[in-house]
Amino acid sequence: MSRVVLAANNGEVGGGEVMLLATAQALRDLGVDVQLVGPSTPDGVLDHGARLGFEVTRLPGDRRAYLARLRGWSAGQPGWMWCHGLVPSLATAGRPRRIVHLHQGPARLHAAAVRIARRGAAAVLVPSQSMARTVPGAEVLWNWSAAQPGSPPHRSLHEPVRVGFIGRHSADKGLHVLAGAVRRLEEAQPGRWRLVLAGDDRFVPEDQRRRVAHALDGIDSLTSRLGWCDRAAFFAAVDVAAFPSTWAEPFGLVATEAMSARVPCVVSDAGALPEVLGPAHPWVARAGDVEDLATVVRRCAEASPGDRQAVVERAHARWERYFSPDAGRERVASLVTRLGVLT
Repeated sequence: MSRVVLAANNGEVGGGEVMLLATAQALRDLGVDVQLVGPSTPDGVLDHGARLGFEVTRLPGDRRAYLARLRGWSAGQPGWMWCHGLVPSLATAGRPRRIVHLHQGPARLHAAAVRIARRGAAAVLVPSQSMARTVPGAEVLWNWSAAQPGSPPHRSLHEPVRVGFIGRHSADKGLHVLAGAVRRLEEAQPGRWRLVLAGDDRFVPEDQRRRVAHALDGIDSLTSRLGWCDRAAFFAAVDVAAFPSTWAEPFGLVATEAMSARVPCVVSDAGALPEVLGPAHPWVARAGDVEDLATVVRRCAEASPGDRQAVVERAHARWERYFSPDAGRERVASLVTRLGVLT
């Protein structure tokens, strides 16, 4: 039986770790013996993996210690290593039978580390064409997401429009821009707009936390806070989902989840978000532009039921074809077959 060790970049569960777990499940479905390794973190990616039935190896210590321990531990491991992120890729540089999978575009500071990390790799993967332009020679392996329950129909024209955001409450995710847009919309149409927030500001730098908090203070009476909640609960609570990132998103998993749930979705033109939604998607705003975001959100909310339905059905079909678990499993199967991982 083929054996693959998937190495995590972080102990906490972020987008890269979500995809590590999804990749592990796809490989297991293909009959591969899968093991996970990563930093020991309470309720982190390894705990999630153990609950899914995977063998896990916990390496204690901070990031620097994890890098050193992983280098030593991996040297004696048979089979393939699939490194999800720069840290495990750097720790295992030069090892044969290795896949480097980068989930974030490398900062200029990390360019040299990336060159070292990819040495000897059988493949270097990134999640989007947008990110591939920053990692020469990389191939695209689009992310995928689980199916989400369908959203209820749009509310009556006499009820407030619920604009939803889920994720880190950070400036790079554009939450301050969305707060400004909702404020402008409410000023133009009093009583017509509400903001529904899911997620929180854990792991957000202090300067971004203050910037977002200041923007949200201005619309506190219009805001409902769900905290971290089930995706299905979030999508059922909103009429429009907005993902107005200001940084170059390497992918946009939450956008694919909205597509699956048939929830109308407004995104910014940052990074891979327009790539995920596809060239025909009508609701794309300029990143960082409060006025344009307000205009696009209003256009989405006020589209006719027929037009909205056509857009969400087209988005759902795109999710099913490219971003569903079946589509992801097919891409993983094609990759590991080509590389000779399956024996």
